[in-house]
Amino acid sequence: MNKRERIEILLEHLPLLYPDATCILEYDGNPEKLLIATILSARTTDNAVNQVTSRLWREVHDIKGLAAADRGLIENIVHSLGFFRSKAKSIQNAAEWVVEYNGLPDTINGLVQIPGVGRKTANVILGEIFKKPAIIVDTHVGRLSGRLDLTRAKQPDKIEVNLKKLLPEERWTSFSHQLGFHGRQVCTSRNPSCDVCDFNRICPRKGVQ
Repeated sequence: MNKRERIEILLEHLPLLYPDATCILEYDGNPEKLLIATILSARTTDNAVNQVTSRLWREVHDIKGLAAADRGLIENIVHSLGFFRSKAKSIQNAAEWVVEYNGLPDTINGLVQIPGVGRKTANVILGEIFKKPAIIVDTHVGRLSGRLDLTRAKQPDKIEVNLKKLLPEERWTSFSHQLGFHGRQVCTSRNPSCDVCDFNRICPRKGVQ
């Protein structure tokens, strides 16, 4: 079975397995809050970020408050996420940029100009806020794309390019969320549950011991 055949099966069955798959970062419909949460989500879990941002917004209230807040306060709030100094700096620099710009750009090229924003964060914003097709290569999508042999690329930007070639544009965002849910619940980083996976008959299990 080639990768395009696997993609067709994934496109058919993932929506049945995860019909409600969506962004699980909590942001109250506020684009700036989603931006900050996504920057903080690097190298940690979304649930951990949700706990931290709940406190963060109680303390600083809004994006202007974050931009003006004492750095030590922000470091203390995000400490549990790891890399707290760099994350505190990143979200404050991003907040300052957004305040100066008076909002978020609605293009990938515009979004990646924000300090601390790479393609993953930009694609989260494009897909979730602006409802534009976007492939979000988080750790789960990257891992499963390799195990399913959808791409041999390792770098997230190259994985994104390769998936775009395989997927219909209108499914980019939903496929990203659905594959991410499968990665969290079944095809985990350690000890994936291959025996109960709905895709075990089509998966090459690349890199799985």
